[in-house]
Amino acid sequence: MPRTDFSRMRCPIARSMEVLGERWAILVMREAFYGTTRFDEFAAHLGIASNILSARLAKLVEHGVLERVPEGARHSYRLTEKGRDFFPAFLALKAWSDRWMAPEGPVVRLVDAATGEEVVAEPPRGPGGAPLRPEEVRLLPGPGAGEAMRRRLALAGMTDGMEAARG
Repeated sequence: MPRTDFSRMRCPIARSMEVLGERWAILVMREAFYGTTRFDEFAAHLGIASNILSARLAKLVEHGVLERVPEGARHSYRLTEKGRDFFPAFLALKAWSDRWMAPEGPVVRLVDAATGEEVVAEPPRGPGGAPLRPEEVRLLPGPGAGEAMRRRLALAGMTDGMEAARG
């Protein structure tokens, strides 16, 4: 079965999966958020084969998530603005993982460097400040929606709530 090319899909979530959905990509990003910058450090912390790591780093650089910066005779990898913008999504994934996949507790705690307070991934909130659940969100076509998405939302009555998200 041929691999689906998500980069050609209209959905921006699918396109982001082309970059970040590959095996190891999120773990490379985790290491970048944890301060790893050198190829050998990524390899040691991840236990990943050099050829696979090289391919993942190259893809993240190609898509502007990391930049390869000369550092003496070698290079380092630094988060770009695009990469740093992924931090809230990473925090949400880490919070979910710590809750559901770490029965013994988080492996790493993230704290504010200035205050020592725990960094918290806030849930989405409505205008009144209450946390929102998927079934409390209404879907409307955005400016980038094509006719198929507009029809889908209108015909399925999905603009009245995220019925599909519930099951």
